[in-house]
Amino acid sequence: MRAPPDKVSAPFFPRGAEWINVATLRLDQQVGRPVLVEFWDFCRANSLRTLGYMRAWHARYAAGGLRVISVHAGGYPPSQDPAQVRAAVARLGIVHPVMLDSDFALWREYGNEAWPARYLFDRRLRLFSMHYGEGAYAETQDEICELLGIASEPLVALRPEDAPDALVGRPTPEQPGAWSGPYEAGAVWAVLEPLQSGGDAAVRVNGRTLPVPHAGCHRLVAHDHHTTGVLELEVGDGVRCHAVQFTAGLIG
Repeated sequence: MRAPPDKVSAPFFPRGAEWINVATLRLDQQVGRPVLVEFWDFCRANSLRTLGYMRAWHARYAAGGLRVISVHAGGYPPSQDPAQVRAAVARLGIVHPVMLDSDFALWREYGNEAWPARYLFDRRLRLFSMHYGEGAYAETQDEICELLGIASEPLVALRPEDAPDALVGRPTPEQPGAWSGPYEAGAVWAVLEPLQSGGDAAVRVNGRTLPVPHAGCHRLVAHDHHTTGVLELEVGDGVRCHAVQFTAGLIG
């Protein structure tokens, strides 16, 4: 969504915030370059699904001036642990700057309302566009190219449901705890946390065993299209399940 021109300036980063992959960043030092900020949580499936685009935009456009910043605001106990966040950043192959918004200070400054949420600022650090949730990747890529003054290129969708003309279904809402039951989705995920390190933590999903080597959002079931199904999730004593999540699939 395009923002009204010259109306909203980028909020300053909180003093003392912890950063990953970079020394402390100051917002005033970013003047003269477009800045893309995304709020995310490594324990949220929607955040993991947008992450590939953030990595690609950094790899493709950072040399031309784009600054990509992921602001991590954890909504679950594992993602509120800075050590777990650092481990997730390394595991997920994130090399662009990550700010830990552990107390949601920057979240409140933005008046942010969801994960993921991305904000694109122009070279004067005025809000150029924003988007909540997954999708609108082609629009964001076009806007980045517009701010950099370069020709845009077709979006390479990471999944069929990410294509600009894709028709996707409405997934079942998130369910708390170790939930089982009927659902509609393209995929089913769970926020899982092994209770001991170095163990053989695992859960049972519809009769099969799924290892849980680390805390995070783990995909339990994947479908080729938006599908109705029934989840049977069994969690033993060595794993805590904080929530079950669902992501949209392609219709047709």
